[in-house]
Parts: sequence; structure tokens; C-alpha cells
Amino acid sequence: MPIGEGAEMSTDRESTPVLGEFEFKRTVAALSREYEGIFTEATISRFVEESLERWPAPKVRAHVEVLAFRFARERLRALGQAEGTIAKDHPEVLFVCVHNAGRSQMAAGLLAKRARGRVHVRSAGSAPAEEINAAVVEAMAEVGVDISAEYPKPLTDEFVRASDVVITMGCGDACPIFPGKRYLDWELDDPAGRSIEEVRPIRDELDRRVTALLAELVGADA
Repeated sequence: MPIGEGAEMSTDRESTPVLGEFEFKRTVAALSREYEGIFTEATISRFVEESLERWPAPKVRAHVEVLAFRFARERLRALGQAEGTIAKDHPEVLFVCVHNAGRSQMAAGLLAKRARGRVHVRSAGSAPAEEINAAVVEAMAEVGVDISAEYPKPLTDEFVRASDVVITMGCGDACPIFPGKRYLDWELDDPAGRSIEEVRPIRDELDRRVTALLAELVGADA
């Protein structure tokens, strides 16, 4: 049966991305086809609207429709997993930092690379930035991980509820606590404002930690 529960969100109209009526309807229609029988069109419309309200306006407004689709799609998937209407085929890991522009993006990219589809990875920020740190993108490219198409995303309740493991990095008490989740706090330097030479050691330490985490989740052959 279609479900329609979602987290309440605060809004900031001054930074709300603009999506035209045609693009909004096209986004809702595409998601309605994908989630037919799981979510109603009204629920999907609300999630797209709330996602736009919660999400900082990107610098390149031409990308709004694509990014709004991706963000709302991932939120709906997480909600379905949390409610049991969408199966969880793999362990779900969520990385959270303040801006979702550095540490959490690197950790997510590294785990996704090493997991090779055996773990589903999300990342989010308690106060997301407008774009990913350029030095972080460069450092990740050096190890064969392209995160140039990624973007900072707000932390939402459904992301946490769908996760098996939640790893926070410098975001304090911003992450909601739900029973049955494994919470870890990784203390690492923030790459914001640092050079590529300073970002590399942070990346390498994250790689060491995600490799150990992967071995715990899927076995010693990770």
C-alpha cells in the first residue's frame, strides 16, 4: 500500500532552488513511474517540494532539475527502506559531516569503490555547503574515485532511519538517534581551506577506516 510519511523540514525561502512548474511536474512524473505502488503522487510531490526547500541553491541553476530528482529519489528510497516497503539488499552506511563537502563525501566515495556493490552508501551534511571542496575532488581523482558529479545534501531523518551504520565526523549532536542503528564518530581534520597536500593524509586515513569497516560488514575478503 502506498505510504506517505516523511520528516518535517525547516525552510529557508531565500536559498530555495528555483524549479519551474514544467520541470517540477516532469520530476514528479518520473519518480511516480519509478515508485508506482509504493508512494502516491501526492507524497512524491511533497518530497520534491520539501527537498527543494531544504536543499541549498546550487551555483549552477541549470542543474537544479537533475539534482532535485536525484535527491528526492534517494530520500524516497530511504523512506521506503525505513518503512519496509523497499527491500534492503545490502548493508546501508551513512556518512555525516557538517557541510557534506569534504570528509563524508570522501568516505562515501572510498567505501563505494571498495565495496563494489556489496554496500549501499549515502552521505549528508548537518549544514550542507553549495558545492564540494575542489581540493577534495582532486584528491579523490588521484585514487581513481570521481566525485565531481556529487553535491552536498542535507541530513534527513529517513537517511538515518534506513541506515545500519551511521558515521559522524565533526557534526556534534546534529544526527538524530534511532534504536537499532550502529553509531560511530570518526575524529578527523576538516579539509575545508586546506591544500591538496593537506587533504591527502585525511583521504588516506579515511581509506584505512572504510576498508576496516567493509571487512566488518561483508567479511575478511573485503
